[in-house]
Amino acid sequence: MQNSTPLGTSKIKICHVANTDKAVKFLLLPQLRFLIENGYDVSVICSSGKFVSEIEKEGIKVKVIKMKRKISPFSDLVALVKIFLYFKKEKFGIVHVHNPKPSLLGQLAAKLARVPIIINTVHGLYFQQDSSKFKRSFYIFIEKIAALCSSLIFSQNKEDIETLIKEKVSDPKKIKYLGNGVDIGKFDCKRFSEEFISKKRKELNIPEGFKVVGIVARLVEEKGYLTLFEAFASVVKEFPKTVILAIGPKEPEKSDALDLQIVENYEVKNNVIFLGERNNLEELYPLMDIFVLPSYREGMPRSILEAMAEERPIITSNIRGCKEEIEDGISGILFPVGDSEKLAGSIIDLLENPAKAEEMGKNARIRAEKYFNENFIFGRIKEGYDLLLKEKHGN
Repeated sequence: MQNSTPLGTSKIKICHVANTDKAVKFLLLPQLRFLIENGYDVSVICSSGKFVSEIEKEGIKVKVIKMKRKISPFSDLVALVKIFLYFKKEKFGIVHVHNPKPSLLGQLAAKLARVPIIINTVHGLYFQQDSSKFKRSFYIFIEKIAALCSSLIFSQNKEDIETLIKEKVSDPKKIKYLGNGVDIGKFDCKRFSEEFISKKRKELNIPEGFKVVGIVARLVEEKGYLTLFEAFASVVKEFPKTVILAIGPKEPEKSDALDLQIVENYEVKNNVIFLGERNNLEELYPLMDIFVLPSYREGMPRSILEAMAEERPIITSNIRGCKEEIEDGISGILFPVGDSEKLAGSIIDLLENPAKAEEMGKNARIRAEKYFNENFIFGRIKEGYDLLLKEKHGN
């Protein structure tokens, strides 16, 4: 990829703000590499974690500032002051924020520090259509406060754009579609031979001849694990030689953290393999006969896009983001959120009809190539940056 220093002279300093080092490594790193390749001096702010040193090895400066996910007035004020002082010291040309808490704190701090360009990526609004009136009003209020600071608001899905405009969160001219994307070359099942897949199955103790239903998601109830376990109790009655391959980190600090022992309540204990957090997802998707994400809330889930690129048939809940990624009945199946009976029926349908599942997988790959290549995302980010820089610095 050709390097080009923005506006031709010295490097422009940019800081991305996220809640955790995991978010930086697994969600933002491709974007940050792209920005470095295009001549930006890139820093990030995130909470401390085991991936900080890996991020720094990429040539990215990391400022560790703790930001609790839950509302904590004293802790949030401390974080706001620390972020503000860091922005004042470093004099960034652009601050780009992600996730609800960093979005608010990062943008307020950037505005106070007089950062010239402030960009917010909305990864998914923190409420659904059926959320309580209080919750919906609260988060809309927070979004409106944050938007007062924004030079540009990127949204990962189109439905959130409609909501932001309808609720008058910001001037519609500020809001742009970003989407989401993955490395189409990296996530390609054709890279892996049958021998490799067979060996990997043995490494993970997947019994020979068993079908695999995979899920890649944080181990919290919001991701729909309980719906999946309830559905799977019906699936194993029809297809006893089937396992769930669950990939994702534990999040004990979350109020809905998943207790792994809960599988005993659904009589599927012997049909679930928890792999925990993994760095080699591209090697694991090819093991799956079906990919499932029964989540209750999403922005634009990357795991679905990765599975699509790997030619996996998708079954996911009919919520914003998910329903934008797949075409129901063509590249996957949508089911009503929380409906374990419909989820079970969809899994059984694809297990009974492998040719149908294979066709859906191929269609998913075609759709991923056409709409969800990460290079499209990079182009939209660059276009947004370039436009704002020209407005601030002239032609």
